[in-house]
Amino acid sequence: MKRISVRRSRVHGRGVFALQPLSAGELIIEYTGTVMSWKRAVTRHAKFGTEGHTFLFGLADGRVIDGSIGGNSARWINHACVANCEAVESEGRVLIHALANIKAGEELFISYGLTTEGRASASVRAQYACRCGHRRCRGTMLGRG
Repeated sequence: MKRISVRRSRVHGRGVFALQPLSAGELIIEYTGTVMSWKRAVTRHAKFGTEGHTFLFGLADGRVIDGSIGGNSARWINHACVANCEAVESEGRVLIHALANIKAGEELFISYGLTTEGRASASVRAQYACRCGHRRCRGTMLGRG
């Protein structure tokens, strides 16, 4: 039985939604795509773009999963400052788990925790503005720190 579905999101473009209740701690989906160097991923993104979407997921070893090549529905999970899911890296795989019980119809969110080199200027922060709408929204998809 299908547990999740991609459809239009109120937050940004498409999102991933639960089709049935999901339990806290439950493995929902693996983030898949082509694993490559950051250099190659950035070059590909600049050349081919994805119309306001970036499907790059950084790995601890310095490589990246590019969900735009061979990726699955996980690439459409949007950011929220107070997320109901988390991404856990294990042996080069990224697994999305529920942090809380999720009701059927609810959108799935992870906190992106994006980083930039050096101090983020106002224009850089604007590029990473958060649209989650949560009452505890930080206003950015950039990680703390």
